[in-house]
Amino acid sequence: MKIATWNVNSLSVRLPQALAWLRAQQPDVMVLQETKLTDDKFPHDALREAGWHAQCFGQRTYNGVALLSREQPMDVVRNIPDLRDDQARVIAGTVGGLRVVGAYFPNGQEPGSEKFAYKMAWLDALESWLRSELASHPKLVLLGDFNVAPEDRDVYDPEAWRGKIHCTTEERAHFQTLLGLGLVDAFRVFEQAPKSWTWWDYRNLAFRRNQGLRIDHILVSSPLKERLRSCTIDKAMRKNERPSDHAPVVVDLDWPLP
Repeated sequence: MKIATWNVNSLSVRLPQALAWLRAQQPDVMVLQETKLTDDKFPHDALREAGWHAQCFGQRTYNGVALLSREQPMDVVRNIPDLRDDQARVIAGTVGGLRVVGAYFPNGQEPGSEKFAYKMAWLDALESWLRSELASHPKLVLLGDFNVAPEDRDVYDPEAWRGKIHCTTEERAHFQTLLGLGLVDAFRVFEQAPKSWTWWDYRNLAFRRNQGLRIDHILVSSPLKERLRSCTIDKAMRKNERPSDHAPVVVDLDWPLP
């Protein structure tokens, strides 16, 4: 089973790229972030014609997530249950016995800000909900744009970024809490090239200089760890004309499990 995540930074702009990538890569499941579309504007017809079942949860201009799959997902959930939140950030569904949770974590703006406090509260709620999800669905994947660089090796200039958003002690502690729930960072299961990023700023020729961060992640539950075949970043998508500032991340998984 091939599972992918991509922050498209506007699906209306990136739809042709997304359709081309899906056609070329043939994943079984893909989650999208920052679709930036209300549900009535979501391109259901184009995706259906391409052979995809699409579940969306969006809002105008900001945020927005989607779950694309070859087979109809079951038990779809939008946003974190019991969290009062008007931002469209989470979509989950069960595909072929695998629980897939796609998420667009809050950015947080800067430490000490109201948006940072919102990020901390949102992460607390996510972790609480995932505990129950893992109890009900031991075969689970959490993936998306986490807006967290977990370690110094996930940042092109650790000293310049130290204590800044995406790299604060608090954010990294939450990432460790997610791992403590029984999740595994699929990318780090394998030997990876140094300076492997998923996001590059549009400014200052950051992509050309390879000045990026690894903030898009795929975490798998412990029963899936031994079934991982690979986890890769498709950096080529960042070379497109009018690209997203993020690259897709892809996991190959032996499936179904015995």
